[in-house]
Amino acid sequence: MQPLLKRLTILLTQIDAAFERLDVIKKQEQIAVLTNQLAQSEVWNNPTDAQVKIKQQTTLSNTVDPWVTLRTQVADIIEFIGLGDDSMVPEFEQQTLALENDFAKLRKELLYHGKFDDHNAILRLSAGVGGTDAQDWTEMLERMYLRWADKSNMKATIIERSAAEEAGIKSSVIEIIGHNAYGRLRSEHGVHRLVRLSPFNSDNLRQTSFALVEVLPQIDTPEEVQIDDKDLKVDVYRAGGKGGQSVNTTDSAVRITHIPTGIVVAIQNERSQLQNRETAMKILRSKLTQLQLEQHTASITDLQAGESANWGSQIRNYVLHPYTMVKDTRTKHENQNAQGVLDGDIDEFSESYLESIA
Repeated sequence: MQPLLKRLTILLTQIDAAFERLDVIKKQEQIAVLTNQLAQSEVWNNPTDAQVKIKQQTTLSNTVDPWVTLRTQVADIIEFIGLGDDSMVPEFEQQTLALENDFAKLRKELLYHGKFDDHNAILRLSAGVGGTDAQDWTEMLERMYLRWADKSNMKATIIERSAAEEAGIKSSVIEIIGHNAYGRLRSEHGVHRLVRLSPFNSDNLRQTSFALVEVLPQIDTPEEVQIDDKDLKVDVYRAGGKGGQSVNTTDSAVRITHIPTGIVVAIQNERSQLQNRETAMKILRSKLTQLQLEQHTASITDLQAGESANWGSQIRNYVLHPYTMVKDTRTKHENQNAQGVLDGDIDEFSESYLESIA
């Protein structure tokens, strides 16, 4: 019985350490406050604010509840063992093993302790050097992230996409909604390099292509990021299209420039100018937040001009010829199953990255 009790005591100590790191007590207090607010009928006079509170409550509960349940179960078994009933040892052994496995899974949650890790994410993919190969490579990355989202039970929506003339895409903006979406994807922020035999070269020569992946924490509410209106230049123009009955003939496309940093966001996918403006502002807030994280500034007003995820920050190599391997340049983590990675199996790279900066 004593070896089992020792295992459970160690497990309880590890859980208590996780409680402290996650600040579970404070989060429980926040849940109680939100629950009380949502129980008041007047909160529903402002449905938007009510939905924000519900989202906050759900996010906090998703983080706290599994840990509270696990701690309670471990403490209960320790209490039962204290009663000295040796006939229960085989059952306690099985339960302890199951709880240790649960803890191992929950430990991954400890990796997501960044300020915005619990936010949804916005991916911006841009083709770089490599011509048609680079545009095709950018579309391959788009497919990789869409497959990852599907495997991770997350909702992925393409909100802006620019197709290339011959093959692939010039750019794509994807909204990813799900638990710890930004935390799980922020390892992807940077330049991705592909080496392969080019399908677009008549001589089938080896080609190196580059694509830029920007991972932004989605900032839904203006209150999270304060942007001065005088720092914005807003242009409206006629959305492009391929013609026909569905072509947009109104000036509904919106281009917003953040003057201090020079960041430009243009959206034309929505039918109304208002929708395009709201989407553009959401992306701009997210972009400025990411830039703020990179420049370690206290506020948006302290930001300096410059694009995030610049082309010098190559983070990962995908080699399909003369051998197959995907290798992260920061953590040195590698996987020889390149096709599996391109099919969306990228969590190992994310976890390796987060562990390296923990």
